Amino acid sequence: MNPQTKLISTISILLGTTITISSNHWVMAWTGLEINTLAILPLISKSHHPRAIEASTKYFLVQATASTLLLFSSMISASLTGQWDITQLTHPIPCSLLTIAISMKLGLVPFHFWFPEVLQGSPLMTNLLLTTIMKLPPITLLFLTSPSLNPTLLITMAIASAALGGWMGLNQTQTRKILAFSSISHLGWMTIILIYNPKLTLITFYLYALTTAAIFLTLNTINALKLSTMMTAWTKTPALTATLMLALLSLAGLPPLTGFLPKWTIIQELTKQELTPAATTIALLSLLGLFFYLRLAYCATITLPPNSTNQMKQWQTNKPINAMTSSFTMLSIALLPLSPMILTIL
Repeated sequence: MNPQTKLISTISILLGTTITISSNHWVMAWTGLEINTLAILPLISKSHHPRAIEASTKYFLVQATASTLLLFSSMISASLTGQWDITQLTHPIPCSLLTIAISMKLGLVPFHFWFPEVLQGSPLMTNLLLTTIMKLPPITLLFLTSPSLNPTLLITMAIASAALGGWMGLNQTQTRKILAFSSISHLGWMTIILIYNPKLTLITFYLYALTTAAIFLTLNTINALKLSTMMTAWTKTPALTATLMLALLSLAGLPPLTGFLPKWTIIQELTKQELTPAATTIALLSLLGLFFYLRLAYCATITLPPNSTNQMKQWQTNKPINAMTSSFTMLSIALLPLSPMILTIL
């Protein structure tokens, strides 16, 4: 891919994200989302593989439909209330349409069908953008409109996302699809607490993005796209694959790692809101995700010779490791002691 094209696409993604998260007007927010969609398409299809072209086509069609629905809901709200302010969404009809539009953009159940296929057809670094920075504008719109949204609808979609993300990830052998269903499951955790504590949703997203970035950067370093490749990756960078196991367990939410903090605080907040059945259900559903995180960790670090794989060992010494990869990995593992300071923000 032409470096100038890559630079323009990256700058456009940052520009579109900035426009959406800083706007008060629905049309400006829609403009930022459209810039984001058009900017990410060259990065998805840059390999010119048929699967990449298919992924970019699916992504464009779904995002265009969601953006149209979002603009339609804002127009209905403007015709009913006489204003285009994002925070003044009060009528139930545009609220429901907005929830559907944002769910399509994020990949929440039942609008999740496109997300695993798009990630499977995209390069690892594009997957990093799709699972982190591209989700920030829709989550920000949910944050701004959270007082007006329907709690029953959001809780239902959240529990369905946690259940489907856990079940569908169990039998996958492609690392990109596993992380796609992991993203759907984590979106359920972010959505279930949105009405009651929106700041906790943002903190959960930030910590999820940090941990996911560490995992994708590590997978890109060791070039692991399948579980069978991860079984032999320890010969290339043993220390990095060992920390990859910790990052995966952090994404699963095991203490004393960073990923335990958002799940702990979400369950605590749901209990305070007298939603103990919902908290119990989503906590039990997270055990499904724990299984495939442990499976990834097992393939990455515990499958040492003699093993059953037929692939040759990929010996490669003095493999350079990016400083960003090391920094993100350490932050995704060791931020739990800062939880008192983070919780004061809430």
